[in-house]
Amino acid sequence: MRPPRLALGLLLCATLSASALDAPPATTTRDAVARLRIVPGDGDYLAYADNLLPGPIEVRLDVSDGERLQALPALPARASVAAGASVLVTRLQPPRGREGWMRLRLLGIPGSSNAKPRDVLYLLPLQQATPRIDQGFDGAFSHDDDENRYALDFAAPEGTPVLAARGGTVLQVETSYTAHGTDDARFATRANFIRILHDDGSMALYGHLAPDGAQVVPGQHVDAGQRIGSSGNTGYSSAPHLHFVVQVNRSLHLLSIPFRMQGVALAHASGMRWSGDSQRCQRTAN
Repeated sequence: MRPPRLALGLLLCATLSASALDAPPATTTRDAVARLRIVPGDGDYLAYADNLLPGPIEVRLDVSDGERLQALPALPARASVAAGASVLVTRLQPPRGREGWMRLRLLGIPGSSNAKPRDVLYLLPLQQATPRIDQGFDGAFSHDDDENRYALDFAAPEGTPVLAARGGTVLQVETSYTAHGTDDARFATRANFIRILHDDGSMALYGHLAPDGAQVVPGQHVDAGQRIGSSGNTGYSSAPHLHFVVQVNRSLHLLSIPFRMQGVALAHASGMRWSGDSQRCQRTAN
C-alpha cells in the first residue's frame, strides 16, 4: 500500500559547440511535467522550460555531469512557469573555439510555492456504503515521509468508483500501468494516478487506480462528488486500495498537508480502520 512515486524530472545530454551552435532536440519522458528546450542564441544557448501541464509548475535546471559552463543566471537556476507557458531559465555560454559536452537535469514539480491552502471539508473519494481506512495519517507502513505523511489508504475492491473529493482542474492522468507488487525497484513509479489542482493552489492525488481507469483528461474541470475514475491495485501495492493525499509545492518539494473529510474521524495514528461510523475507529497494525 505504498503511495506512488512519480518521476518528475528530465535528463538531457547535450553537446555544446561554440563554432556550430547545433542544439539537441527537445526531449521528454512520458510522465514529465516539463520539457527542456535548448535554442541557439548569439554565441550562447538559451535554455527554456516548457510547462506540459494545465496548471503552474516550478522547475530547477542544473548540470548533472560534464563541463559546467558559465550561465546567467548561474546554475542551479529556478523558475516558475504558468500553465502551458515557457520560461527562459538561463543562458549557457560555452567557451569559444572548442567543443564540449554537458548533461543537464531539469526537475519539474507541479504546483506553485505561492499556494495558500484553505480549511476545506473534503468529500469521501470513493462511492462506497461502508468505506474503510487501512492506513491513516503518520501510518508506519508508508505514510512516514513529508510527501505522504497526511495520506489515507481506503480499502476498496478494484473498479470501485473514485469521486473528486473537491472540485478543481485535472493536472495529470496516468492509467497505462497494469501490474502491482512489493518490489520497490520495479513498482515504485508504476502506479496509476490522477492529480487535481484546487483553486487555492493545493493538489489532491488519487493513486493506485485501475488500468485505463480514468474518466477525466488533463485540463478538464471537475466538481466535488463527480466520478473521475476507478480504483485499482497498481504500482507498489499489496492489495486493492485508493491512496488519497492533499499536497502543496514548497520549494520544489511536494509536501502533504492535514485536511478534514466528511464523516471521517482523522487521527495521527500508525493506522486505523473505519467502518462508516466516525465514532468507531480503531488502530490496527500495519
